[in-house]
Amino acid sequence: MSEKFKLSHDEINLFKNSIGNTKKLKQDTVIHKPIKRTPQSIAIQKQQHEKINTEFYFSDDYHPLLQEDPIRYSREDADPNEIKKLRRGFYDPEFFLDLHGLTLAEAKKEISALIAACLQERAHCACIMYGHGKNILKKQTPMWLAQHPQIICFHQAPKEFGGSAALLVLFDISNELANNP
Repeated sequence: MSEKFKLSHDEINLFKNSIGNTKKLKQDTVIHKPIKRTPQSIAIQKQQHEKINTEFYFSDDYHPLLQEDPIRYSREDADPNEIKKLRRGFYDPEFFLDLHGLTLAEAKKEISALIAACLQERAHCACIMYGHGKNILKKQTPMWLAQHPQIICFHQAPKEFGGSAALLVLFDISNELANNP
């Protein structure tokens, strides 16, 4: 050590007196056995991970260009006929999600869970019902959906599926992200 960092005996004694009676800690080493992962546990963990990550697609600050009255959106690379098919009721929803009475945070989690479930089950179409109420969920839901890369398009639902209080959503289940179970 250099002379600059040497302590005098008085300084060392002062330090020992200030910390009091202490004992040296005994370091014990714990070796953890590796967890054996089965294909089933890996699939469950991946599903939970996808469910959590899906929620991060949704920003509350992003405002996509949406066509209103009726509410509709189509991805840039999507076939323009798909949104017409949704409007005319060509697709029957395989999953239904009712957001009545939920807060924005709860609704965001439920929508992300719905998307994960639809992609896992390879469901092509889903219906999200948000109701009329104060129009908070009606305004925010399309903004969240437009941000997700697996959503081809969505349109205000036909009357039999909720009309102006619901959306029909079309998913891109052919994408590689959806194909990996």
